[in-house]
Amino acid sequence: LVSIGNICRSPIAEAVFRKLVTDAKLEHKWMTDSAAVSDWNVGRSPDSRALSCLRNHGIETAHKARQVTKEDFQTFDYILCMDESNLRDLNRKSNQVKDCKAKIELLGTYDPQKQLIIEDPYYGNEKDFETVYEQCLRCCKAFLEKSH
Repeated sequence: LVSIGNICRSPIAEAVFRKLVTDAKLEHKWMTDSAAVSDWNVGRSPDSRALSCLRNHGIETAHKARQVTKEDFQTFDYILCMDESNLRDLNRKSNQVKDCKAKIELLGTYDPQKQLIIEDPYYGNEKDFETVYEQCLRCCKAFLEKSH
């Protein structure tokens, strides 16, 4: 699950997906992680508003931001991202990786409400983080149903 800085959207999506997988008792089938296309926040915890939004929904995460690696493209079956700019960056990076096996898609393509883009809430408020959470929940549920 990839966003530009890996401190708002992608850690929310990662934590949501991990909880869905755990609740469905499918942990043995999934390896879940999140990363950034940029190196701006490497090593940082998610934004405090992201953590607080997740906690309000009973979800904890200990994720630290990291950048997407060449190995990610060779290891993961899916790399799901948040917006078109992430998609462009990931497709460009994947072209430099031989034997890329990851299918790179917008997470929003799985949204039953057809909200394709998950907007960055960084410059927004708590309500914007809640919107991201709801989008991630809808998309991750639909993705999981389609994929297992």
